[in-house]
Amino acid sequence: MQTTPTATAASLITDKWEKRPLLISGPCSAETEEQLVTTAQQLAATGKVDVLRAGIWKPRTKPGMFEGIGAKGLPWLQQARKLTGIPTTVEVATGKQVQDALTFDVDMLWIGARTTVNPFSVQEVADALRGVQVPVFIKNPINPDLELWGGAVERVARAGISRIGLIHRGFSSYGNTEFRNAPMWHLAIEMKRRHPEMLMVNDPSHICGRRDILLDVAQKAMDLDFDGLMIESHLDPDNAWSDAKQQVTPARLAEMFDNIKWRHEDVASESFHMALDKLREQINHVDDELLDLLAQRMRIAEKIGEYKRNNAVTILQTNRWNQVLEKSFGKADKLGLSREFVTRYLDAVHMESINRQNRVMNG
Repeated sequence: MQTTPTATAASLITDKWEKRPLLISGPCSAETEEQLVTTAQQLAATGKVDVLRAGIWKPRTKPGMFEGIGAKGLPWLQQARKLTGIPTTVEVATGKQVQDALTFDVDMLWIGARTTVNPFSVQEVADALRGVQVPVFIKNPINPDLELWGGAVERVARAGISRIGLIHRGFSSYGNTEFRNAPMWHLAIEMKRRHPEMLMVNDPSHICGRRDILLDVAQKAMDLDFDGLMIESHLDPDNAWSDAKQQVTPARLAEMFDNIKWRHEDVASESFHMALDKLREQINHVDDELLDLLAQRMRIAEKIGEYKRNNAVTILQTNRWNQVLEKSFGKADKLGLSREFVTRYLDAVHMESINRQNRVMNG
């Protein structure tokens, strides 16, 4: 089990945990000692990385894929920390992996998406953490399920872990083509709302799956007030043993960080707050009007449901729905509203109308 850290080491970990933004980087997988240590030294030379990450155990989709070097890579990580002074973090999926990581003084742990989705696995990890005060990150589950994510947080918290962070790495989504994992920002925002006291880190590498759009996603995360970033970096990304397309060199990583516009949640400016308050009051009035109009629309939908019930007509009228969409798209284009937004909005309104008509028609 992990030895008790010195006061200096404990203070360093605390300082890093409380730093904003917290920047985590390192290779997707530890491949050789030279690869890991050299990457760590190059990252340290940038002066921008707070925590060194490396995949030791890699849960893969199919058998035969590289599943990590295993526990023999932990001394390499320990050596990298010794040479650079950067605290380390690894992914753990079993109680044994927790014990091995702590034996080699890994400073922080994270629970991966494939583990978060399984409550039995999370509980095994949580049980192994009892009695140990080590910071733990929890990635969102592969599927878009906030209750699973929240359940994992609760299990780890019940094990006595006081420093828990969240990592948003996107969700598997049918039909998604732009990203490796669809960001579904609204889910991360909702998780942040439920746990405002927790560190929320964005993982552009696993959201993007390719390096050319990493900066765009990282910038959006910062604009949404995320507390940090986890981006994979490798001294030779094109020849990496896993996830080569989404990794960047330490030098490119430093360029990305230099190009991000780092913003603040608030500023001490009375004129700013006065102007913002006035605009927010306008939004409040518009929101009230929108809700009133939506309530009026639903009352009309219920009346339509009565006519359909009395005439044995189905709830869903596909041709009518297509007409609504096409008309709305035309108006949205003129008003400067994106079709993606209008589609999501109308889908929600349509489903509520269907539910109300169903209650009218079927009691």
